[in-house]
Amino acid sequence: MAEPTATLREFLVRTPFFGALTEGALDRVIGMLRERTYQPGEIVFSENESGRSMYVIASGDIVMTRGGRGCQVRLFHLRTGDFFGETTLIEMHPRPYTARVEVQTLLFELTNMDLYKLYRDDIHAYVMVLQNINRELCRRLRTADGRITEIAEEYGDEGTQMTAPRSTQGLPPLRR
Repeated sequence: MAEPTATLREFLVRTPFFGALTEGALDRVIGMLRERTYQPGEIVFSENESGRSMYVIASGDIVMTRGGRGCQVRLFHLRTGDFFGETTLIEMHPRPYTARVEVQTLLFELTNMDLYKLYRDDIHAYVMVLQNINRELCRRLRTADGRITEIAEEYGDEGTQMTAPRSTQGLPPLRR
């Protein structure tokens, strides 16, 4: 478990995951974190694995890839202060990406059971953590939308259009 030192606290407050947490809540979450060290080329997790943890990058670089037509497509590059792996904890589906370490990397791991404990012990802190995760996911979605638009414009392709997720297809229009 990570010790709530002043340096660690100062670093974590500047990351998007820990924004707006009270000092007590921040110390509670810090106490849940487990340090994990990885060497260049190591895999943190692979696409389609089930997952029970998310990670905050204390130092190093992670590349997220996804299987394409016979190759791994580099989707995004994460650096110190970024977090990843949270989607599995939210939607409880297999990992959508492979997380590969670029340089020696130190991660802080937070498990789904840690989040559940936070929910039980400090609902306000839990809501703030989920809100921080949602803000970051929205930023990433906006970035992905921009990139899809660039690719579509470059190739004159309307094939990049996506359909609504299955959960909303076939619903009748809302009538007032």
